[in-house]
This record gives sequence, C-alpha cells and structure tokens, in this order.
Amino acid sequence: MFHPRGPTFFELAEQALSSTRHGYDLLAPKFDLTPFRTPQALLDSVANHLCALAPFGSALDLCCGTGAALAMLRPLCRDRVVGIDFSSGMLENCRRNMGNAPGNAQVEFIRGDVLDLPFGPEFDLTVCFGALGHILRRDERRFVAEAVRVLRPGGRFAFVTSYRPPWWSLRGWCAELFNVAMSMRNGLVSPPFVMYYHTFLLPGIRRFLEEQGLEVQQHELDRGIAPPEWRLVMATRVNQSP
Repeated sequence: MFHPRGPTFFELAEQALSSTRHGYDLLAPKFDLTPFRTPQALLDSVANHLCALAPFGSALDLCCGTGAALAMLRPLCRDRVVGIDFSSGMLENCRRNMGNAPGNAQVEFIRGDVLDLPFGPEFDLTVCFGALGHILRRDERRFVAEAVRVLRPGGRFAFVTSYRPPWWSLRGWCAELFNVAMSMRNGLVSPPFVMYYHTFLLPGIRRFLEEQGLEVQQHELDRGIAPPEWRLVMATRVNQSP
C-alpha cells in the first residue's frame, strides 16, 4: 500500500498522463514510498542465491530506478557497480540512496537507454528487477541481446519473472484489466506511458536467452514473498560471442 507521505491521487494521475520518462521524473521523489518499489524481501531472496556465486568483479543494474537492487549488489562486488536508467529524477534519488549503501565497490550512475547500452563486454553480472513491464514485447529480444552483449564470458544475467498465472487467478485478471486500460490510454493520449503486466514471461523468455547461447537456470523464491509462479532466472554466457 501507499505510505501516508507517498504520492497523492492527483500526482499519480499527472504521472499516468505523462510519458514514461517524464512520469518517473515526477514520481521519483516519492517512489520509495509506493508499492512500485521492488520489495526488499524479494531482493533479499535474490541476494541469497547470488551470494553463492559472489564475489563478482562488476555488476550492471538495468533500469536501476532509485537504487534498491543496486544497494543489494554493492556488497557482492569487488570493483564496480553501475546503475543505468533513462529518468534523471530516478537517478538523482538513486545517487542519494547509494550514499549509505554498504560495500566498497565503486558506484557509477548512467543516464541512458537499456536498448542501446554504452558498454562493451565488461560485466560479470547484469540484473533487472521491477522494470520488465516497461519493455515492449517487440523489444524483448533486443533487450536480452543487450543485457548479454555487455557480459564477460562466464557472466550472468539475473532477473525475476513468472509463468502466466492460472486463468482463475483474480490477480491475473486484474493485471489483464490494467493492460487493457493502459492500451486504451496509450491509444488516446500521446506520448505513451509504457507499463504492462504479463510481459517477459516464461517459457518464451527462456527461448530468447537460449538463442543467445546462454545456459539458463530457474530458482524458486523464498516461500511467501512472491506468487508461486514467480522465478529467479539466472542465465550464464558460456560463449565468447552471444
């Protein structure tokens, strides 16, 4: 639920009628007081899995937002963690939040496009949490290819996604109704605000990863922190060139 000091109805309405980027610039100061922030319990569950593989040399957080996942990554890395986001407002808050984050790795903040990453193969880990609904279906292969391209051989791409919920799921029907409303909004209002549920789903995304030559593992999350169909996906780059 929303925190009492979170965004008001009118602030959310203004965001919803803005472009994706400007909407997040508007929401950024109060984003961490909304239910849109990736739950800490989910990040803790992911960290438990990543700890078995740590330390990583360097890690990249795609669509880093206000830095929740970046703060989780820093203690797991020796050298460098990088957050990239297209919203200057979110990055400003990310920079502020990371001032108190544990760990010794150097932290970098990049304003940029995750579909055209300004990096070479220089990361041991790329992650994305809570932002996959902002990737249009037509861009999913491109997004995967970019996330993989910047990995060193042996590097991993980690994210949380799910299988499609069962047809009788109330949560699933609510998500579909949200998608219908968002499609109508984007048909009537320009520029669009891109946010959809039930995207980047298994098993389709697994096929995209395997097309890039990755070895894919799926892990269940800790009981009670996410719906049962959610999975942590970790894909390892085993070839020199994806």
